[in-house]
Amino acid sequence: MTATAEIDVADPDVAERVRRIRESQGAGVSRAEGWRRRGPLLPALIFMIVVTQVPFLFTLYYSTLSWNLVRPGSREFVGLQNYVTVAKDSQFWSVAWHTVVLIVAVVLVSAFLGLLLALLLDRAFLGRGVVRTLLITPFLVTPVAGALIWKTTILDPNNGILNWALSLVGIDRVDWIGQYPLTMVIVVLVWQWTPFMMLLILAGLQSMPRDILEAGRVDGAGALQLFRELTLPHLRRFIELGVVLGAVYLVNTFDTIYMMTQGGPGIASANLPFYIYQRAFLGFDMGQAAAMGVVVVVFTIIIASFALRLIFKSFSGKEEAA
Repeated sequence: MTATAEIDVADPDVAERVRRIRESQGAGVSRAEGWRRRGPLLPALIFMIVVTQVPFLFTLYYSTLSWNLVRPGSREFVGLQNYVTVAKDSQFWSVAWHTVVLIVAVVLVSAFLGLLLALLLDRAFLGRGVVRTLLITPFLVTPVAGALIWKTTILDPNNGILNWALSLVGIDRVDWIGQYPLTMVIVVLVWQWTPFMMLLILAGLQSMPRDILEAGRVDGAGALQLFRELTLPHLRRFIELGVVLGAVYLVNTFDTIYMMTQGGPGIASANLPFYIYQRAFLGFDMGQAAAMGVVVVVFTIIIASFALRLIFKSFSGKEEAA
């Protein structure tokens, strides 16, 4: 019997069936074990669903209504008409373009400056701890407070520090926020998000094996060549992660624009969250505002899912290579 069993199991078809049976049995055990481990997380999961998904379902429902708060009795079902109106709204697409410009500019500049600062802090020098703390501080400042500091202390056309410094070299006063509203918002957001990028990239630098760099130096590679061939490829996944996380968070930027420019002049510095706020709480058109919110959420999920999938492939590829 034993010999027969060994011969049967040695057969490829029988061996495959045995493997599948064992995997199915193991899957049952691991599934039960998995649920036992997830049990303590269920309250947090339920809380997240109640706080995020239930309101989103209400938003979907409101997006199918024609509902203006200043017109009593105007609430009626219109299906997808609000989405058609949003698609034809030229201001919505202008604001969407402002949002793209803001996100791309802030993410790219922050990543570049964060890389430079991370390379600086990766070196040993006197007072490195103090410098690191000072560079991290902008990310710890409340966005509303940071925006007010920039608006009233630095960029104010009459009493701002920037105009005072420029007046020392004979340059006239400039209304920075009035003339360059979107650019000034980008500057403040770069100031806020550069420390975040710096911390991510610095973590990547400190996780890099030093023996690889030493081997490169022994082989005669210069500093620029080491950075291009060894350091930058190692930092690629950290930079990509910072870019994706920064972009996802920057889509929701509201407080900086509200405190600095109020979206003006006109809609010159408005992004999608601020434009939706204007449509909902200044124009009182809840149906169209809800439809805009749904459109923004859907596009954000699609782009973020695609970007995160690329990053996870990069991380898994690095682990397999290791």
